[in-house]
Amino acid sequence: MGKKLVMGIIILFLLVMGTLSIRSAGRSADTGSGAGKGKVGVIQIKGALTETGSESILSATGSDAEKIMEEIRKAAKRDDIKALVLRINSPGGTSVAAQEVGIELDRFRKTGKPVVTSMGDVCASGGYWVACSSDRIIANPSTLTGSIGVIMEFSNLEGLYGKIGIREEVIKSGAYKDIGSSTRQLTADERVMLQNLVNDSYSQFLDQVTRGRKGKMTREEVTNIADGRIISGRQGKELGLVDDLGNYYDALAIARKMAHLENDSEVEVLNKPGIWETLVADVSAQRLLPQQGWQLRY
Repeated sequence: MGKKLVMGIIILFLLVMGTLSIRSAGRSADTGSGAGKGKVGVIQIKGALTETGSESILSATGSDAEKIMEEIRKAAKRDDIKALVLRINSPGGTSVAAQEVGIELDRFRKTGKPVVTSMGDVCASGGYWVACSSDRIIANPSTLTGSIGVIMEFSNLEGLYGKIGIREEVIKSGAYKDIGSSTRQLTADERVMLQNLVNDSYSQFLDQVTRGRKGKMTREEVTNIADGRIISGRQGKELGLVDDLGNYYDALAIARKMAHLENDSEVEVLNKPGIWETLVADVSAQRLLPQQGWQLRY
């Protein structure tokens, strides 16, 4: 009985892995015949964007900024990669992760190779920050985008701790060393300090969008809609946040045209997920997990 169970598990595992391998291969469709010289490289940004990715294999549904930067740098050095398409399906992430990827894309563009963003279901907040470091932004009419703003959250569990008899004793070197502690309310001075921090990061976000949409939106126009609101891809086109409406294949066509490539030039996905990442992504809900404490999020 035990041997049959083990064999059944092994067979089931092999079937699952085989199915996932087929699906993973199918996701890089429209690779072209390769008749044209040069390729379009594709980098996928899916889920929450974090600086170093999740350390838990059970929450590997986000995008690791360090890995994305590495792929961008490799693409910049490759003579056969003539253009880059970012396929973004992300609600945002940490401020630093978005900034790091954006900086690397700006460096990539200095090589003269065009960058085109293709928005999926969601390309909002930090996802839109990254998109602003591309030459063209393509959205589906119903893509959710915008959400330009910054947030920092803390939980005050003082009342709960009191009910269950937990009392924290704090010894600190300065008045602000335990700022954001869950055992007490923020003081007025602390709230002002943190608001200034958020405001500074928000100003950086406005700078990024204004720079990325230069000639298409003024800073005043950006500021008027940079209140955290979510908008559709079609609304984004009307407001100036989006250049064209279209799908992934339209973005590939635009990238080929900008790079003077043949219509059937090859497409290469540069950061294909491994078997484990594919498995976890298929069984996990794609969501931006609430993370509180010392972290600015776009």
